[in-house]
Amino acid sequence: QLHLVESGGGLVQAGGSLRLSCAASGGTFSAYTMGWFQQAPGKEREFVAAIGRSGRTTYYADSVRGRFTISRDNANTIYLQMNSLNSEDTAVYYCAADSALGIRLGALSYDYWGQGTQLTVSS
Repeated sequence: QLHLVESGGGLVQAGGSLRLSCAASGGTFSAYTMGWFQQAPGKEREFVAAIGRSGRTTYYADSVRGRFTISRDNANTIYLQMNSLNSEDTAVYYCAADSALGIRLGALSYDYWGQGTQLTVSS
C-alpha cells in the first residue's frame, strides 16, 4: 500500500511561485501514475496535473497549463512547480497515485491519496 505525504504549501502573494512535494513510501513508486488535485472550499476535488510512470508523459488542466509543471524523480517524490499564482489557485492540494496504465483525470480513478497541503494566494 502506497503512503503519500505532501509538503510545501503555504501563503504566497499573487504572481508568486511555490513548489509542492509529495513523498511516496510503502510501494513500488514507478508502478504508479501520479497526479495532483486541488479542492477549494465548497467545491469538488479537481484534477490539476498528472505524470506517467516513466515521467515522459504529463497532462495539465487548462487552468494551470503553462503555469504549473509536474515532475517526478527516482527518490519516490513528485513535485508541482507553481508559477504566476493567482487567488483562484487557493485550495488544498492533494497528490494521488493511480495503478492503471496511462493518465486519467477523474479523482475516483486514483487508488491512494495524501492528506493534502494548503495553498493560499493573497491578492
